[in-house]
Amino acid sequence: MKIVILGAGQVGAPVAEQLALEGHDITVVDRDGDKVAALGERLDIQTVRGQAAYPHILEEAGMGAADMVLAVTGTDEVNMVACQMAETLFHTPTKLARLRAPEYLAHPELFNREAVPVDYIISPEQVVTDSIHRLIEHPGSLQVVDFAGGRVRLVGVRADADGPLVGHQLQELRQRMPGVDTRVAAIYRRGQALIPEGQTVIEEGDEVFFIAAREHIQSVLRSLRAVEDTVRTVAIVGGGKIGSSLAKALERTPVQVKLIDHNARNAAEVAAGLKNTLVLQGDGADEELLREENIGAMNVFVAVTNDDEANILSSMLAKRMGVGRAVTLINRGAYVDLVQQTGIDVAVSPHQATIGRILAHVRRGDVAMVHSLRRGAAEALEVLAHGDASTSRVIGKRLDEVRLPKGVTIGAIVRGDQVLIAHRHVVIEPEDHVILFLVDKRKIAQVEKLFQVGLGFF
Repeated sequence: MKIVILGAGQVGAPVAEQLALEGHDITVVDRDGDKVAALGERLDIQTVRGQAAYPHILEEAGMGAADMVLAVTGTDEVNMVACQMAETLFHTPTKLARLRAPEYLAHPELFNREAVPVDYIISPEQVVTDSIHRLIEHPGSLQVVDFAGGRVRLVGVRADADGPLVGHQLQELRQRMPGVDTRVAAIYRRGQALIPEGQTVIEEGDEVFFIAAREHIQSVLRSLRAVEDTVRTVAIVGGGKIGSSLAKALERTPVQVKLIDHNARNAAEVAAGLKNTLVLQGDGADEELLREENIGAMNVFVAVTNDDEANILSSMLAKRMGVGRAVTLINRGAYVDLVQQTGIDVAVSPHQATIGRILAHVRRGDVAMVHSLRRGAAEALEVLAHGDASTSRVIGKRLDEVRLPKGVTIGAIVRGDQVLIAHRHVVIEPEDHVILFLVDKRKIAQVEKLFQVGLGFF
């Protein structure tokens, strides 16, 4: 597939790298000559320096032959105009735009072929807000992602020493939770991936990814961690799009919320749009302010300003004061791994979350959803099984008969409203949603090929 990526920033560059590795024909456009030059030297792609919305630049990038354009510059207006140019001048079949301003997102009727021809919209702020909300909903989780419209969840959690299953084999999971069906998709021990088997023993500190129907998630969490209190209080530092949206979402729950923003005008505007949130003007890294507001007694502390260093510092202060969990927004990829070693519980990368959504629209083989896991090292996919037993490698086969690439596991199957946890006797049927975990995301091409139909393998 020929794909033109507009923007070589923290989203465009890693998307280009991943898609180039998968064999796509990639051209990247950016005004920053140094960025595109560095990408061109490192990857087997074409690059063009210039303004992404100019017709002659799009023509130079080969838009006339492109199957898809990914408009992911840092400016909403440039992304929308570029999609308009791609549609009007080059008839590009698929157009995806990254949009941030809620003023645009509030009017989905704008996005059609007669007005602004964008086929798919990615909103990084909404993706991050939803991600943090799920983390608050499931105390103790490191990452929570949804599949099949939220009917199935994949959760990453660090096993506590006091967790009931620590020191026991995975095959004991069903005995200890007779009314809950779940499957462990992967275990990371000291940074190394383990393919889980029945005899695998869970150790303290293991990062365990399990999959279950949404209503069973809390039961499985309690088996891996000491019982954690329900989240009743949340402090948010940063009243931007993410902070204000998160506060508004939490207002629909019994959680009590405090929000701190350093800008007096913005704090007043945020307060006017919220009903039950206490909004304070001040520095989220001001130790005296945090003590005055008794932040150490809060269940969860969330730092989502635009400043990575401020987020890290305020989160470390809150942890030192005794806050239950600290969730920190980190934009620089190099910081994410470092932050995990500071005592901060979860580092959230908006770019990794956004990249997964973009890849879901690019993948072949009817991939319905993609989630980037473990800071981009692994992936979880939701793939639709099309065809029949004569045209598909998977349909009509029991799961223990499907020849999966090494390091790939099937976690669950969603059939209509039914959630089937992946056990060896389950048979894949047409139109099933198959949820897979890839320890190594480089295996994605093999997985896509496995689910393609009519390739003459039979």
